Amino acid sequence: MSKKLIFIRHAPIVDAARLCGRTDVSARIESDQIGALRHALPQKIGLICSPAKRCVQTAKALFPNMPELHTDPLLWEQNFGDHDGLPYSEIPDIGILPREQLVNHRPPNGESFSDVCARVWPFLDGVSMDETQENHVIIAHAGVVRAALAWHLGQPCLGIGFEIAPLSVTRLRVGSDGPVSIISVNERHNI
Repeated sequence: MSKKLIFIRHAPIVDAARLCGRTDVSARIESDQIGALRHALPQKIGLICSPAKRCVQTAKALFPNMPELHTDPLLWEQNFGDHDGLPYSEIPDIGILPREQLVNHRPPNGESFSDVCARVWPFLDGVSMDETQENHVIIAHAGVVRAALAWHLGQPCLGIGFEIAPLSVTRLRVGSDGPVSIISVNERHNI
């Protein structure tokens, strides 16, 4: 039996001018955007989210009648170490690196995108084998969604190049043996 993993990146953060991986900041929840997205999602789901405040706030806004919210620390955003919380203007531009180097680049005291994949992929293996729900909604971060795409494509360097906007939806079809297909990436229902 195949099922869908539906990834939603959290709502925009309050201070969008800073790099916030493990910095626990609030989301800016706008009811019109949340309402439009809510109508595009299945209602019978298994819901799992990152423990980050911005993800929990997004989950509660999208699914206010969900009796219990399950969080998983494996779904935290990349740890940007000494760069976390800094204004973007103070962070070195590493986007010029070739993808193979970029996925292995670790900021001081942080983790690389390859490290994120190593953390997230076992979670994805587990949830793809869960037969209790046909649809799992996972509310997390851009890095986690990219790691899921890399999981499907089989290499971290293939996942890092995707744009993942706040409140966007990425859908994967999976079976008990893992990835089957990418249905959509970066769907926008809130604009």
